[in-house]
Amino acid sequence: MAVNSTSTSLNKWSAKVTRESDALSLEKGVFTWKDPKKIAQSLKDSADASTRRKAEPFRSAMSMLVFYINRAGKNLDQEQRQILEQAKQALRELYGRS
Repeated sequence: MAVNSTSTSLNKWSAKVTRESDALSLEKGVFTWKDPKKIAQSLKDSADASTRRKAEPFRSAMSMLVFYINRAGKNLDQEQRQILEQAKQALRELYGRS
């Protein structure tokens, strides 16, 4: 059976970015958690503590969250997508943005 190497390599690179982000050190499984406020707080803590990020902490944290949502695409179940969308709002609130 032939394996689609393009799809396989894309999956590997996006998984690697999520796992080994140059800018943020993420807690294991953060994007699978069921509490949007806990996800947002973890991303904020990682972004605030990072000395490797290039952008301001809010942008780095939000970028990682949006990246994960976009890369998961149709493979992300509706419940978890909703939790992650709520985490975006919680992250905005943590940084005092509306």
